Amino acid sequence: MRVMERSFREQLFFLVLCLSVLKGDSRYIENNEISKDELYSFFNSELKREIPEELMYRRPLRCLDMVAVEGQFTFTAEHPQLSCAAFFMAEPTEVISVEFDNVDIDCQGGDFITVFDGWVMKGEKFPSSQDHPLPVYERYVDYCDSGSLRRSVRSSQNVAMVFFRIHNAGSTFTLTVRKHINPFPCNVISQSPEGSYTMVIPQQHRNCSFSIIYPVEIDISEFSLGHYNNFPKRSMPGCAESGDFVQLLGGNGIDTSKLLPITDLCISFTGPTHMKIGCDNTVVRMVSSGKFVNRVSFSYRLLDSQELQTIKLNNVEDFCFNN
Repeated sequence: MRVMERSFREQLFFLVLCLSVLKGDSRYIENNEISKDELYSFFNSELKREIPEELMYRRPLRCLDMVAVEGQFTFTAEHPQLSCAAFFMAEPTEVISVEFDNVDIDCQGGDFITVFDGWVMKGEKFPSSQDHPLPVYERYVDYCDSGSLRRSVRSSQNVAMVFFRIHNAGSTFTLTVRKHINPFPCNVISQSPEGSYTMVIPQQHRNCSFSIIYPVEIDISEFSLGHYNNFPKRSMPGCAESGDFVQLLGGNGIDTSKLLPITDLCISFTGPTHMKIGCDNTVVRMVSSGKFVNRVSFSYRLLDSQELQTIKLNNVEDFCFNN
């Protein structure tokens, strides 16, 4: 069932997200209405946003949790908690740092706190191994393995998560979460079912994905690849051979390498291109050879129930409802 009331769908998504990783009785949702602030004027990636200690937001961290704000989050076990996960999310133009504070757990007894650079759901990872700059094993940072050598971990994109297992009641730890401006964002999960975004890859050999975990209509307003700037707009079946192209992907998972291709674009154009995609996850993915400055601008909005019903009857996009 797809619920089209936006606020309810957002709550439902966060609930399903947590339950898809772990099964438990605790179900908590945290909504974030924070607006952009003055720190968007800073483009030094090493510059931290320092919050005075007395003003820092604090609350308990839950075994299953979703966090979209900066602050200090303390977990204290009332009984053994063997399968916990907390998801962290920032704005598309931000990355997240997670710092270990006041850790009192039994590493020798099997406790662990592990930060993952990205999200994991049902065994699928975002960003995928094809799109992330680090090998998978380097994306996991375990407190018990690194100890005091690495007290802080910074994500490569606007999402991160923490797995933890605690065996003894009374064991505790605190995570300090901060957000930092990312001057060249690459992989992004959208917080909202509607908005606009411009993805730019400045002569770097990398793949970038913008993931919208809702069925949406995509409007691509501008698409510029350095090697085809003077050619007319069209879609080509052999775009992958060019080395620079944009894909629209759809499916019901978060690993872009496992999503189904809807269309490929490798010819630059200016002007709107509309497409309705009835999948739980819609992705705009840009592949860059590093030889050119590539750019794509698009907007997106949530599909209503009538639009979804129409798409469901369309054989071209029926795979979204059968996966």
